[in-house]
Amino acid sequence: MIQVRIIFVFFIVCLLTVIGKLFFLQVIGNKDYSNDYLTTTKLLANRGVIYDSNNAPLVMNENIYLLFAEPKLIKNKEEFIHKLLTVVQVEQATLEARLDMNKGWVALTSNLTEEQKMTIEKLDIKGIGFDQKGRRYYPEGSISAHILGFVGKKDDGSDIGYFGVEGYYDKELVGLPGFLKSERDLSGRPIFFGTQQRLVSENGRDLQLTIDKSVQNIIKAKLVSGLEHFQAKEGCVIVADPYTMKILGLSCLPDFGQDDYFKYDSDWYKNPAISDTYEPGSTFKPLIVAAGIEEKKIQPDETYDETGPVQIGEYQIRTWNNKYNGMTNITQVLEHSSNVGMVYIGNKLGNQKVYDYIQKYGIGQETGIDLQGESSGLVKKQKDWYEIDYATATFGQGLAVTPLQLITAFSSVINGGYLMRPYVVQKIIEGDNGRVREREPKIVRRVISEKTSDILKKMLRETVTNGEYKYSVPKGYDFGGKTGTAQIALKGTYDTSKTIASFIGFVPVNKPRFIALVIIKEPGSSQWGSETAAPLFFDIAKDLLVYYNISPSE
Repeated sequence: MIQVRIIFVFFIVCLLTVIGKLFFLQVIGNKDYSNDYLTTTKLLANRGVIYDSNNAPLVMNENIYLLFAEPKLIKNKEEFIHKLLTVVQVEQATLEARLDMNKGWVALTSNLTEEQKMTIEKLDIKGIGFDQKGRRYYPEGSISAHILGFVGKKDDGSDIGYFGVEGYYDKELVGLPGFLKSERDLSGRPIFFGTQQRLVSENGRDLQLTIDKSVQNIIKAKLVSGLEHFQAKEGCVIVADPYTMKILGLSCLPDFGQDDYFKYDSDWYKNPAISDTYEPGSTFKPLIVAAGIEEKKIQPDETYDETGPVQIGEYQIRTWNNKYNGMTNITQVLEHSSNVGMVYIGNKLGNQKVYDYIQKYGIGQETGIDLQGESSGLVKKQKDWYEIDYATATFGQGLAVTPLQLITAFSSVINGGYLMRPYVVQKIIEGDNGRVREREPKIVRRVISEKTSDILKKMLRETVTNGEYKYSVPKGYDFGGKTGTAQIALKGTYDTSKTIASFIGFVPVNKPRFIALVIIKEPGSSQWGSETAAPLFFDIAKDLLVYYNISPSE
């Protein structure tokens, strides 16, 4: 009996020793020792959703799956492969090679959709599993590729936004990751008395753009057909509200697919509307005319005698068709797109004022648009200007702009005189609490007076009414605008066979509902903006008039 009690006490002591040891390890424990059992799991946040101006999703998140197999659980390899081939887009030979029956785990295919996963699950195949991950999904395809950008990978494998909105607003979209710290035993199970700490992830903020997907669809479809019709290499269309510089639509071709961006050369990622520069040519002329009227150096009905070319040093400036119109007023200078007439206006305005107004219009400066990859254009420092530079600048040569710079500057001529900062995001929505930050239009500076702006709108209406492209103008509507045909400068000289044709226009003249810039690079059918860019502009405008319900009486 005493021996039984001794054995019993011995077992009790052993048990208490074990319990004590466990208590010491799990509760009191040496810090370094417990860290050997501490695992940290990163809890990823959902990237923010991007919507158009009408809350239609342009960028979403979707779950995709890696399909894997555990070969030791597969009883019939041929039947297993046959069933999978009814769902997955993988060659039979590839699937057979991947299914190594001697391994405990093998990856079969990735990027399965939710629908494919559900279909496979219904097949009730033994020995398979799924590993879930997320990716960006573009329900509207590539209609806004240059605006949106794409999500790529950092060196460490984490997501990062590149170009467009994804790049510019990456910190807003990405959110904050959380984590789960947990002490686990050798079998990977949580230790009851161990550390269990959780920090919940914070999802990225959603963005609502100024972009309207319907406008995007219109301008991209028209641009595709226009480039084909005019046998052109590249083109851009920008549509904006001239009073706020909200970008309503922007499409440049060629573009790229965001889902498989890695298949494209990196040059395709750049947004030509904000990154590429060109000499604007005659679309720049209204800016200098407005400056001359604002400074009271000229009047719309003022006349001068256009008799022939103008000599400036060793250079001779001619009209585009080498025809001269005799007594000509300032409005007709725009109608005829006369380079000689613009030199006359530049001389009246004076060299310093020509340069000052180029600066006021923001030429050679970034507009500040909220898109990644903007260029500042090119304007030489004034100390490097010669007499010929002031002359050619009046008709849009010798300086380089981005398409966005031009439409922003031109808008100041027709919106009452204000240079506005263009933007594409109008709301930032915090997903967790629903708080909305709304972006307001911002005035950069006043360039001309409202009176001068009203005068220019009327002059630009006459330019359309009396222009060579009047056959394209929708009947009953009041348009203003200007064509441009600029030769492409290569290695310091102009290639007469290569041009950039453009047209910038607005409707209605009294209070424009939208302004649009159309650029066609190297058209093959005709080099002139009046025969390429202008018809494309009015083709787009006809659809926008219907979409915005703009009546002829406005």
